Amino acid sequence: MAKKTFIFICTLFFFGSLCAQELQVRVTINASAINSTVDKKIFVTLQNQLNNFLNSRKWTNDNFKQNEKITCSFLLTLQSIVEPNVYKASLIVQAGRPVHSSTYQSPLINYQDQDFTFKYVEYQPIDFNDNQVQGIDPLIGNLSATFAYYAYTILGLNYDTFSPKGGDPYFQKALNIINNAPESSSITGWKLFDGLRNRYWLNENLVNNKYNVIHDIFYSYYRSGLDSLVASDTKARENVLKTLTRLQTFDKENSNTAIVQLFMQSKTIELIGIFKNTTPEIKAKALDILTNLDVSGAQRYKEELK
Repeated sequence: MAKKTFIFICTLFFFGSLCAQELQVRVTINASAINSTVDKKIFVTLQNQLNNFLNSRKWTNDNFKQNEKITCSFLLTLQSIVEPNVYKASLIVQAGRPVHSSTYQSPLINYQDQDFTFKYVEYQPIDFNDNQVQGIDPLIGNLSATFAYYAYTILGLNYDTFSPKGGDPYFQKALNIINNAPESSSITGWKLFDGLRNRYWLNENLVNNKYNVIHDIFYSYYRSGLDSLVASDTKARENVLKTLTRLQTFDKENSNTAIVQLFMQSKTIELIGIFKNTTPEIKAKALDILTNLDVSGAQRYKEELK
C-alpha cells in the first residue's frame, strides 16, 4: 500500500511539473542547404535537444495550466558551415496569444533573425545560466543564449497583454542576456551597431522608458479589444481602433522603430477580419491608419476594406 501511495505521489508530481512549464514550443530545423556529406542525424539530435531545452525549463515563478501554455514555433534554417561544427543560420520565431472565449490564437510575435552563428557538437548539453550567459566557448553559448533571449521576449510580450507592463521582468532578463552576450568575431545581433533590426534594438524598444506607451498599446489591443470581441464586437472594434490610433501617433513621433514592425507583423488578416463588417465610417478610419502602419499589407487592406 505504501509503495502504491509513493508511486501515486510521484505521478502527481511528474504531471504537476509538466503543467508548470510556460511554453509549448515546436523547434524545426531546416538543413537542406547543408552539404550532403554531413550526417543529417546530428540535426535531428539538435532539434530534439532544443525542443527539450525550451519545453522542460521553468522560465518564470508562475505555474501555467496546460491550456495556458504559450504556443510557439522556432524555425532554424541552417545556411552554411563556417568551420567544423560552426553553423551560420537564420531563425524565425513565432508565438500566439489565445483570445478570450474563443479558440482563436492571435499572432503575438513573428520575428526573423537573419544572422545567427553558433557551434554545436552532437549531444553537447544545451544549458543556460542567467548569471553566466557566455559560457566557456562563446559560439556554443550563443546557441542557448539566443533561444533563451527569445523565450524571455515571448514571455514578456504575453504578460504585457494581460497587465500593463506585466512583461517588464522578462524583458529585463532578455536585457541581461544582451549585456552579457557571447562575444566573437562571428557573432552578431547583440550590439547596437549590428543593424537596425536585431536582438539589441528589439529589446531596447521594449525596455526604453521613452516608449512606455507601447506596453499600454499591447495591453489595450488584447484586453480591451480582442478579448471583448465575443461579448461586444462593436465596442471591441472601437477599442481596437483607438489603440491603433495611439500606435499611429507613436509611430509618427518615433519613426522606424523595431517595435511597431513587431506589433503589426502577421496581423493583416486579423485586422481585416475585425474591420471588414463594420460601418463605412469606421472602415475608412481603419483603412487610413492601417495603410500607414503596415505598408507591406496596404494593398490587401485597400482591397478588403474598400
